[in-house]
Amino acid sequence: MIDTALAERTLGEALSSGGDFAEVFAEDRQSTSASLDDGRIEELGSGRDRGAGIRVVVGDTTGFAHTSDLSETGLLAAARAASAVAREGGGGTRRVALGARRDHRTEAGQPPESVSKTTKVSLLRRAEAAARATGASVVQVSAGYGDVRRRILVANSDGLLATDDQVRTRLMVSAVAKGDAGLQTGYEVVAHTAGLEEIDTDGRVERAGEEAARRALVKLSARPAPSGVFPVVLKGGSGGVLFHEACGHGLEADHIAKAMSVYTGKVGEQVASPLVTLVDDGSVVNEWGYVAIDDEGHAGTRNVLIEDGVLTEYMWDFLRARKEGRASSGNGRRQSYAHLPMVRMTNTFLLPGREDPDEIVAQTPRGIYVAQLGGGQVNTATGDFVFGMTEAYLIEDGRITEPLRGANLIGNGPEVLGRVDAVANDFDMTPGTCGKDGQAVPVGCGQPTLRLSAVTVGGTAGD
Repeated sequence: MIDTALAERTLGEALSSGGDFAEVFAEDRQSTSASLDDGRIEELGSGRDRGAGIRVVVGDTTGFAHTSDLSETGLLAAARAASAVAREGGGGTRRVALGARRDHRTEAGQPPESVSKTTKVSLLRRAEAAARATGASVVQVSAGYGDVRRRILVANSDGLLATDDQVRTRLMVSAVAKGDAGLQTGYEVVAHTAGLEEIDTDGRVERAGEEAARRALVKLSARPAPSGVFPVVLKGGSGGVLFHEACGHGLEADHIAKAMSVYTGKVGEQVASPLVTLVDDGSVVNEWGYVAIDDEGHAGTRNVLIEDGVLTEYMWDFLRARKEGRASSGNGRRQSYAHLPMVRMTNTFLLPGREDPDEIVAQTPRGIYVAQLGGGQVNTATGDFVFGMTEAYLIEDGRITEPLRGANLIGNGPEVLGRVDAVANDFDMTPGTCGKDGQAVPVGCGQPTLRLSAVTVGGTAGD
């Protein structure tokens, strides 16, 4: 996209009016999407977006400009616009010499451009057929496919020069079942930072359709969820989003710097049950939040945030880390070249423990078993959260019994972390999209089966 000499000239222009730091982020994104609804292909499209964002930092002030023109003229103009905030800095020219380029690439057995659109559409039809085959009560099926190949280059005035060639592939299936309980919906998502080979293997396409339909069918016989305070068992993988939202965002350094997190100033303190070790790890290959390098050019790394219940670290982007005289943790991410990077999670998960998942249920006389959590909201300043449960069951006498519907988990992040009283030896991850300040990035969430001793359940029926 940009050769080394042009990157150096662009950085030099960005700093020509003064400045402490400059960065060029170039991106070339190619994508394909397809959607199916009740047997009809509703969308089949592809797109390409190329451009660069230029960032200049002067003290605590950041100037930013972006352009879709990757010619020298376009880049230098964007550099001058970004450096406008530094024009009182005395002028002069600063030459930037970039180091050896570090190249990275997703190992994709079937990169998107090597697979025909006909093949991609066939995935949707196979998923739909599998969903409908589960029973006549399935009255509607929709499915979506998407892939993206994203090439990025990052160069900065510290001499960093790095590239990455990322491939992500995703399949989503939604099914609607009709019965005495009305219309009920279930969904399943399969997504990897890899080529089509990670989606179309070992019957995953068909299983996604079957699982979406199963979840919808289960809800047809579900009873309204009770309200009250209950022990809650979260199935492996299903509750990762709870910890992503309820405590992950509160451990991002921008919230810490602004004292907008309940975890500000608590490094070294016990903030969770001793059974809890929380990790953010962008280096987990193939997972949805995998980054060989983040969007500031720094390697995706494993960061232990909470260890045995003790807060050990926050997540850092480059500029906030630089200000504190420390290294980036590889958590600087942006939606596209038109956005500034900020501190974001990658793959965030709780490490497994030693208990058997079935035994955890058996040791719970009465409670709620959550097989899949839905969307939620959290206040990072207080830690308060609300999450929907899209698949849940009653636990009675240590057995999973009736399915439930219409329930939310309501609580506080730090309190919930302290109520983890059993952690199983299984583990699973789920893909998701994290929104923050108007930007969306792919993330992974995960955890083993675990039990929370007491959580408020907002249901639609009295207990």
